[in-house]
Amino acid sequence: MAKGASQLTSEDVRRMARLARLALSDEAVEDHRRHLAAVLDHMEILRGVDVRGVQPMAHAGDDAAAPAADEPGRLLPREVLMRMAPAAEPPFIRVPKVLGDEGGAS
Repeated sequence: MAKGASQLTSEDVRRMARLARLALSDEAVEDHRRHLAAVLDHMEILRGVDVRGVQPMAHAGDDAAAPAADEPGRLLPREVLMRMAPAAEPPFIRVPKVLGDEGGAS
């Protein structure tokens, strides 16, 4: 059974550091103990979350994360767009050059 956050000792952190081949000062050990305890506390909260009925996600590219359809919406009035543009010469908006001389017409 895993230890809870309140049971995490400095010796536990020293052992983990040794296994990871890390050299930690006494101050760093205590700092890491507090951070790890906070992570374990958060894991305890997550353990209590009811996930019944929640569809598992196999990877980050699942359909649940699919982008929204790219559909045109209501347009802003031209005057508003001109005021928002960093550089404008009505009725045009100036944009920085993105292609070099070899990239096409300028």
